[in-house]
Amino acid sequence: MVQTNEENTGSCLCGAVHYSVRGRLRPVVDCHCSMCLKWHGHVGAYSDADDRDLVIEGGDVLTWYRSSNFAARGFCKNCGASLFWKRDGATRTSIAAGTLDQPSGLKTVRHIFTEHLADYYAITDGLEQLPRGMGG
Repeated sequence: MVQTNEENTGSCLCGAVHYSVRGRLRPVVDCHCSMCLKWHGHVGAYSDADDRDLVIEGGDVLTWYRSSNFAARGFCKNCGASLFWKRDGATRTSIAAGTLDQPSGLKTVRHIFTEHLADYYAITDGLEQLPRGMGG
């Protein structure tokens, strides 16, 4: 884990959903899975935070989409910005790194699900590449 700013903040594109994180954020992991490619229109870049450290405001416009039988994705129903990914039963929430206010103090550390790498780009940053997720 990397200690980032004392408090990190972020929001959706229109500003209707704001969040703050007190505590540690995980370094960024770039996800190349087919769902992230469709959801983001490109690679999904995520940090994550302990749910006890995450405060979300704008819950009336934050909408959750069940993208699989084990997880959901949170987005702003006003502007459509993708903000969160949450595995069922998890105590941490993944946060779309691009929605964090800068500077975030984070660094990208790896790529996952590279077996789904889109054919229009190549990974050239020298970081670890896992064909599947971090667990396998």
